[in-house]
Amino acid sequence: MKRISEWPSYYNELEMMSTSELLSNINKEDQKVAFVVQSAIPAIEAFIDAILPNMMKGGRLFYIGAGTSGRLGIIDASECPPTFGVSHELVVGIIAGGDKAIRKAVEHAEDDETMAWKDLQEHEINSLDSIVGIAASGTTPYVIGAIKTAHEKGLFTAGITVNPGSPLASESTFPIVVAVGPEFVTGSSRMKAGTAQKLVLNMISTTLMIKLGRVKGNRMVDMQLSNNKLIDRGTLMVMDTLNIDYLKANELLKEHCSVRKAIENYKSK
Repeated sequence: MKRISEWPSYYNELEMMSTSELLSNINKEDQKVAFVVQSAIPAIEAFIDAILPNMMKGGRLFYIGAGTSGRLGIIDASECPPTFGVSHELVVGIIAGGDKAIRKAVEHAEDDETMAWKDLQEHEINSLDSIVGIAASGTTPYVIGAIKTAHEKGLFTAGITVNPGSPLASESTFPIVVAVGPEFVTGSSRMKAGTAQKLVLNMISTTLMIKLGRVKGNRMVDMQLSNNKLIDRGTLMVMDTLNIDYLKANELLKEHCSVRKAIENYKSK
């Protein structure tokens, strides 16, 4: 049976459409994605609640994918340290073909069912760690191999796919299926499928970081102050939280090098 992600587009003769028609129709399809992701919230919630106790004990979260799916995992993982001030080892993205595949496709890298677990072993995987397999098709051997082995070893696993009943969904402890339907360009899963995967990854990492205490109120109090824009943002956070002027807030931030510490130390005076 043909996978949903490979079904023909609802739109024909795309090359005959005006720019306005193309953009409007792509947007029309994109608007469907958030509603589909909404239906997957119970599955996402179950996965987060299952792995959170392990992460509180030092467990890590690994994203495994190939092509677009792998790149999305790497993007989400790489944003956790600057946003939440956590170690680069807490959330890790791994892509078939290695780092060179982030920019350029590596032929047949996703076809090796044993390679992903070898890649994971470089990080000394242990029983507290959890694995998220990301594959729009739900059939990528690289991803399925990792999920199978992780499951056999008792690790929590999730699989993000757009195809119900796919091998990835069947092999995962927590299947997260976001059936967004046919792509605007038939089979181009970097479009709606990629958007859906990105939304799910955002939900997983952000919720985990909040649960792990890396957000206070609604602010990124542990963010890395790595450029002038972020220093300004941190200053405004301190200013608003403590109801003090910008100059004083900036002085506190520079003194403590952390929004959280600036706020906590001021309150203790």
